[in-house]
Amino acid sequence: MPALASPAHASYDAVIVGGGHNGLVAAAYLARAGRTVLVLERLGHTGGAAVSTRPFAGVDARLSRYSYLVSLLPRKIVDELGLRFAVRKRTVSSYTPAERGGRPTGLLVGGGADRTRESFAALTGGDAEYAAWQEFYATTLRVAERVFPTLTEPLPERAELRARIDDEAAWRMLFEEPIGVTIEERFADDLVRGVVLTDALIGTFADAHDPSLLQNRCFLYHVVGGGTGDWDVPVGGMGALTDALADAARAAGAEIVTGHDATRVETDGGHAEVTFRTEAGDTGRVAARHVLVNASPQALAALLGDDAPAPAAEGAQLKVNMLLRRLPRLRDAGVDPRDAFAGTFHIAEGYGQLATAYEEAAGGRLPSAPPSEIYCHSLTDPSILAPELAAQGYQTLTLFGLHTPARLFAADNDAVRDELLKATLDQLDAQLAEPIADCLAVDAEGRPCIEAKTPLDLERELRLPGGHIFHRDLSFPYATDGTGRWGVETAHANVLLCGAGAVRGGGVSGVPGHNAAMAVLEPDG
Repeated sequence: MPALASPAHASYDAVIVGGGHNGLVAAAYLARAGRTVLVLERLGHTGGAAVSTRPFAGVDARLSRYSYLVSLLPRKIVDELGLRFAVRKRTVSSYTPAERGGRPTGLLVGGGADRTRESFAALTGGDAEYAAWQEFYATTLRVAERVFPTLTEPLPERAELRARIDDEAAWRMLFEEPIGVTIEERFADDLVRGVVLTDALIGTFADAHDPSLLQNRCFLYHVVGGGTGDWDVPVGGMGALTDALADAARAAGAEIVTGHDATRVETDGGHAEVTFRTEAGDTGRVAARHVLVNASPQALAALLGDDAPAPAAEGAQLKVNMLLRRLPRLRDAGVDPRDAFAGTFHIAEGYGQLATAYEEAAGGRLPSAPPSEIYCHSLTDPSILAPELAAQGYQTLTLFGLHTPARLFAADNDAVRDELLKATLDQLDAQLAEPIADCLAVDAEGRPCIEAKTPLDLERELRLPGGHIFHRDLSFPYATDGTGRWGVETAHANVLLCGAGAVRGGGVSGVPGHNAAMAVLEPDG
């Protein structure tokens, strides 16, 4: 949408800084409650990291460029805001290639209990690992059913959440001891252990036995979504969600102004003023009773002129988008590529491989076997492709690499990106019967349809501190000193943090936006 010249009014009930999905959720709730709302967005479009774009010149394929799957978005938000948005289940949960007895094989999870059991038995030579798998994820399902509804309620106390879970073994496993302890106690196969551990590492740089339990916090958010832990495909791409949110906010009366970068927030606790700068270099100011900041805690501090919080943990991921003319053939001929890539395709993510990659990266070196995972959005939702591309068999691939902290790119981001991308694709090629490069489509200028984003790229493009996709380390979803009633409060009574860095932030959830709106709408808000 084109940037507007200026806000329509000089004063609002609420000014929201940042038009990402959380800011739009907050705007929609507040406007539906009758509040006057202004959203100031720096970029020329809304959506933040939850956008769909056509990154390859002359090719009509709309990829979820940054964030790409949905799990933590509560159905409550979709229903209450009347969003025209849907997700689809993936037919397969995951496929992990392996070599056993000198021949290629793999673990396929999904497609029915019998098929999954047979895959476990073929890989491990018995039923013990499958039984352990079933028991483990039955436990996480019970936790998810109890924890997920609390994310859109006032923060529970630790003891309250523990009582609500009502399972001491599960509480100890997730909240008190490193997840590596449980994985090693319950599973014997290195490959199976690695598949379980990956959910503790997506967007998080940590070891399985990190005493801070950072990996446990990441794991928890990856298994509680929707009360099931399922990760679903957004129909139309991630931009379909943020477009629906922007439509809902505007329909309720919110004003959304793009190309306007907030530069200063001044407040006395009761009233605030927000200064902004336009793309043309002009400046302006609006007043507000409340200011909601959909940005990182570091950005919030800079806006307020406060001391910056402790440096955010680094982002530690490589995001790669690809468009293929066809899916590649696998070395494991017993698995259809359409099954293997429909779920999460794990690359170099055995338990030992993940530990080695972490040690190498922590020591300042790129992992010698970079771990990553891939999935094909267009197998579940072909609507993101132009009909002619879909008819010709084109497919998208999204790759998310682990254990590549921002510090590794500091000396020469472009050169290190290229080196890491090559090493990552080499690991993928090792599982294929043909090089992935032979399957890549080309754009209108004859270039291969592939792009890669490092943490430093994300910091530059989206202002994610250190490229951290959660803005900072995730927190357990219970109250601690200073978290406030909703986990969005700041030292200033009328300034709230509604971005991923809030308590119960991270991921595409809308939860911080919902909770900030609820904090404003409470009688004493």
